[in-house]
Amino acid sequence: MNENFFAEYKKFIVEPEDVKSVGKEGFNPKSFAAHYILTLSLFDSRLLTWRDASKFEIDVEKSIKTVLNDFNQKQGDRYHLQLLELDKFKNYFILALSFKTKLEPEEENTRISFIVNNLLMNPFYVGQGWFTLIGDKGRVERQLFSWTFKEYKVESSDVVLKMDGKYENISELVPKNGQIALVKTSLKKDIL
Repeated sequence: MNENFFAEYKKFIVEPEDVKSVGKEGFNPKSFAAHYILTLSLFDSRLLTWRDASKFEIDVEKSIKTVLNDFNQKQGDRYHLQLLELDKFKNYFILALSFKTKLEPEEENTRISFIVNNLLMNPFYVGQGWFTLIGDKGRVERQLFSWTFKEYKVESSDVVLKMDGKYENISELVPKNGQIALVKTSLKKDIL
């Protein structure tokens, strides 16, 4: 074969389009019908806090971000997951789970259970090596997470708070970058 046969190959290069990625478009909460706050901890955990995972050569934050990015790329047309809280001194982490369709109250547990146990567990268990973080009981039952959830309902953005004698619009406190976040606020009570 002639070595110069492919000499003009650069004219034929067509870069593949990226798979639809949430990162490019950004997360728009308004395009999702239902949002839930999931709290996940390890079932039969060998850890007291996430900081102890380094003993097993696992970077918990990196693992979670890797799994969530992959999940959002594959499932972005139906679901979206976002990490809300990961404290290395606690033994749980908090995720926001958004659904494109509204769930009926009787189907919430079934659908969320399917996502946690089928779509999330294997990428963490095998892909990130989290099977080393759980004890024998968890391995035998092949259960990685214990979890709870609660529906997240955003109240009207026109809600007004009175802080230190001034009224403020709560929408000014919510970031405009489209991320759902839990914000802890403490209001001072006037002592007479």
